[in-house]
Amino acid sequence: MPMTVWILMLVQALSMSVAPLLVFAGGIVGKDLAPTPELSTLPLAIMVVGTAISVVPAARLMHLWGRKRIFVCGTLLATIAALLAGYSLTQASFWLFCFAGLLMGSSLSIAQQYRFAAMEAVPPELAGKAASRVILGGLVAAYLGPELVVFGDWFSRLLEISTPVENQQVFAGAFVLLAGVTLVALLILLCCYRNQQIQETAHRTEGRPVSEILRNSLLWMAITAAAMGYAMMAFMMTATPLNMHTIDGHSLMDTKWVIQSHILAMFAPSFFTGWLIARFGFRSILGAGVAAYVICLLVAMSGHHLMHYWWALVLLGIGWNFLFVGGTALLPFCYQPNERFKIQPLNDFLVFGIQAIVSLSSGWVVVQFGWQSLLLLCTLMIAMIVVVMWWSRLQPIAQAK
Repeated sequence: MPMTVWILMLVQALSMSVAPLLVFAGGIVGKDLAPTPELSTLPLAIMVVGTAISVVPAARLMHLWGRKRIFVCGTLLATIAALLAGYSLTQASFWLFCFAGLLMGSSLSIAQQYRFAAMEAVPPELAGKAASRVILGGLVAAYLGPELVVFGDWFSRLLEISTPVENQQVFAGAFVLLAGVTLVALLILLCCYRNQQIQETAHRTEGRPVSEILRNSLLWMAITAAAMGYAMMAFMMTATPLNMHTIDGHSLMDTKWVIQSHILAMFAPSFFTGWLIARFGFRSILGAGVAAYVICLLVAMSGHHLMHYWWALVLLGIGWNFLFVGGTALLPFCYQPNERFKIQPLNDFLVFGIQAIVSLSSGWVVVQFGWQSLLLLCTLMIAMIVVVMWWSRLQPIAQAK
């Protein structure tokens, strides 16, 4: 792998720490500050909305100004958002905390482009490995983000941070620490990252119309795998801290362990996902992701003990990795190089737009209808992946010319 890929993996590890921290803290903070229980998971859902509404503008700006400038702006935005989140807790302001989550989501929409930048730095046959290497940075983020809470109480006392709501100091300190982490990512980008020169000599035009590109069933397989894989993961993950800690009464430390284990399981397979794609092909890896999701639901439906949650969330993470990495790596086979700024933002808008919808509804579904109903709705997402894979089964996979 070129040095660019390793730099992006490091920046991914730091920048993506935003998401695991907000996943862990969002529902718990929301429970204490939200005006109604149904809005407890709104901060996390708003983060996903921020990602969804920002992916197209972010890609457009990268097309105009280059990836590096926008990457730097993204990490700066994450730093500001983390400080704002910490400040909102000192004011016990739920809506300000939600606004900070929106800004965090916007910064994540830019960080999601790291995987595409990595794939552009390697030949097409290595795209899967490059994407999985960058996504592997999330393995560090999975540990680092929630772990900031462990040091948050000490850091709050050091800075004499106080909050009106009891026990919120720990999260206020954690978000200030997060600002320091994202600031380091900003410095690495400024000093080490360089824009990639994409060879488009033979493709000076704007490429094919989007309507023509969308006739490719492989494109829909790539988008559906990533979108539905992300949707089911977000639907279950968003509701888990609320259902596990608040409704089922599991401890805060057990809840943290389950969420950390889940996020580790999301990214740890990236050590070998690229190799598995090269060895067994895209369809086999996407099929393995679907199988992991089916087993995940069966485990989650069988009980509410700690290990039911742990195994279900670990399988959820593994399934997400196979579906998201597989779909991402398949995407460049569906468009020409000069069409990338048409299809990449379209892909991410659909992926994170659908994720935003399910994240917004997750807390409401689990409060109003219960955990089992939420799991039953997840079966529809699995069914959509299976249908599109069956539809595209006869189309060969070859690099677009």
